[in-house]
Amino acid sequence: MVKVTVVEEKEEVRSSPYLTDDESRTSSSASLSSVSSELSVDETFFDRIAALVDIVPPTTRHTISSRISKTASLIKRGGKVAGNIVWVVTTSALLVALPLALSLEDEAKIVAQEKEMMEQQQGAQQMLAPSMYPPGSNPNQQQPKALVPPGF
Repeated sequence: MVKVTVVEEKEEVRSSPYLTDDESRTSSSASLSSVSSELSVDETFFDRIAALVDIVPPTTRHTISSRISKTASLIKRGGKVAGNIVWVVTTSALLVALPLALSLEDEAKIVAQEKEMMEQQQGAQQMLAPSMYPPGSNPNQQQPKALVPPGF
């Protein structure tokens, strides 16, 4: 059960700067000119901005708050999706593209070795093959010298 009690006004309420001695508590003609308009030294810029919240109606504040939270959650979900896509691409590159690149590089090395061996075989055949010209038929042409190991 609820018990209702009447609270009597104390002297502290009468010491408000908005009330004068001749005004009653039901008077609506309170003059604000008697209130000193000194700024509080302890008040910060953030405190002043926070006080402006009362200017915006509650429905507008709720709408703004819900839109900001929806936008933040959308950005968060988008970031997660983008992170998952980057993860899949990176993992695929490591698991598929890297071995493929290594095998292509090995294949290129093998092709280069085969080409080098073919050139060596052709060079050996040219050295062993008899010349089309007899040794004395062309005086301007010098005889090919035999290979001499270094130091001899």
